[in-house]
Amino acid sequence: MQKPITALVLLLALAGCGQPPEQVTETVSDSQTTQSADSVAQETQSESQRLNSWFDAKYEELLQLSPIQLTFLGRKERNNELDDFSMAGADLQLEWARAAVAEMQREFDYEQLDAETKTSWDIWMYQYEQSERAVQFRNNGLTFEQMNGAQSFLPTFLISFHLIEEAADVEALISRIRESARALDQLLVTAQESSQLGVITPGFALDGVIQQSRNVISGIPFTEGEDSAMWTDAKTDVQALVTAGTLDQLRADELLEQTRVALMEHLGPAYERVIAWAEAEKAKVPEISTGLVSQPNGLAYYNYLLETQTTTTLTADEIHQIGLADVARLRSEMEAVKELAGFSGTLQEFFVMLRETRDDERFYYPNDDAGRQGYIDDATAAIENIKAQLPNYFKTLPQADLVVRRVEAFREQDGAAQHYYPGTPDGSRPGVYYAHLSDMNAMPKSEMEVIAYHEGLPGHHMQISIAQELQGIPMFRTQAGFTAYSEGWGLYSEYLASEMPDTYVNPYSKFGRLMSEMWRAIRLVVDTGLHAEGWTEQQAVDYFAANSSVPLTAIRSEVQRYIVMPGQATSYKIGMNKFLELRAHARAELGDEFDIRDFHDTVLLGGAMPLALLERRVMQWIETVKAQ
Repeated sequence: MQKPITALVLLLALAGCGQPPEQVTETVSDSQTTQSADSVAQETQSESQRLNSWFDAKYEELLQLSPIQLTFLGRKERNNELDDFSMAGADLQLEWARAAVAEMQREFDYEQLDAETKTSWDIWMYQYEQSERAVQFRNNGLTFEQMNGAQSFLPTFLISFHLIEEAADVEALISRIRESARALDQLLVTAQESSQLGVITPGFALDGVIQQSRNVISGIPFTEGEDSAMWTDAKTDVQALVTAGTLDQLRADELLEQTRVALMEHLGPAYERVIAWAEAEKAKVPEISTGLVSQPNGLAYYNYLLETQTTTTLTADEIHQIGLADVARLRSEMEAVKELAGFSGTLQEFFVMLRETRDDERFYYPNDDAGRQGYIDDATAAIENIKAQLPNYFKTLPQADLVVRRVEAFREQDGAAQHYYPGTPDGSRPGVYYAHLSDMNAMPKSEMEVIAYHEGLPGHHMQISIAQELQGIPMFRTQAGFTAYSEGWGLYSEYLASEMPDTYVNPYSKFGRLMSEMWRAIRLVVDTGLHAEGWTEQQAVDYFAANSSVPLTAIRSEVQRYIVMPGQATSYKIGMNKFLELRAHARAELGDEFDIRDFHDTVLLGGAMPLALLERRVMQWIETVKAQ
């Protein structure tokens, strides 16, 4: 059992006296106690420093197992390679983690660590334990699906994150194009094994995989027509080197020819194999889409996912009930905003009006390029506006820049959710808020502002950038990802923005903020309904539509997302509730001593972590403030 640090100090102080405490004068006892306390503090600092150095060394070893992660961090080692996506590769990484944990437990004493380093130990252990538990479910997940499948990730990675600054980087890109074929083939092996075990990819997901794959290999050099996205990017990067004078035209032509050959002889055929697999799988698809209840070992897998995604022990039924309660509360708040907007009909009629009045500029952007640019401009303006308020709510602000971009055409989906890609820790690449703008009728104006706060500031960009810029904690913690924490923060940020001046200034944007929270409350009900209670896709769509003004295109896309990403959608509201609960508790405990800027420093300056560790961190901060 872990002893409180005060008790440990006292025990060591008494041991240093050499006689019972009642026989020691007050002056001697104070002196020796101080010396012993200093000695313990030095030992704690020394052990913590040793472990932090070990964490950084081990994390560097781990990074060397992932060329992709190295690139995300802005580093060029192994930038001609991609990760090993085979089951054997996963086994090697798990064995590495197992050995690292054994070494940590053997070489370091948890009881001698300071509070921050104990948190690092606990996070390292948590990540390892979840990896061990995941082994039994390796074939339960979907390898290729419409949301995060490798068929869209790989070209996005090569186009947006593989940095081209010299000829060697182009050579590395060519190598990675060839490597992409190997990676896709490794993933196909896993997909085939999973299918044989009864894990069947839904038809809509297979359609998405097929369409996205065809988008990647459509156009020159794969087919006639316009240049493909991969070819356009390669030509643009090479021409930039020529223009800069770092590459002569002869060498540029050679590199482009090698790129063309790699695309045609390696990448193209690999995508054709993915398409062929997906086409063949469609014969196995059931007529009605459901969740994990229909999958072998599906409920056990879902319970595991709920625990890892929420970082809690909440059951599916408990999460379902939390969702129902939040939906009821938010409907009541929406009624008040509906009245503020001057709408005399029912809330359901208000939903329909917002969803279907496409020709009213109060509610929707034009479904053309001007409307798409208008969305980007307005999202950027909302982010710029809130920047002026941030110092009143935060002591620590991110240094990295943020840009708003449209999703690349080959992976863009009507009504799909907006998302954020982090920049590099050194700020050389900004964070990017990506928006799906192919169908502006699925992008209501009322939700533009709240999404900008969630994805940008004070949401994901602030939280992730601050984490990446942290000093004094092991690097692995600056890169740690826990969905309940990060998405909980994003949703909390939407609420926090409502407490700042000059935000959500009209009834429709206020309603949009409530609708965004309602969206996440609905997720608790729908996700658990699909995967624990046997709801069909249509049941989930109907419940969503009955409780929101979200366009039906977006609703359908969302429900299909929940089907292929079980549990992930529950993390947002569970995380937000925890941030609000901890803030309310801290304010109640500290009264006039509560400073929201200090609270935000407390929850952000440790990086992402499981919610139980976040709670422990806040409780320690409260006690520290009280002691002062």
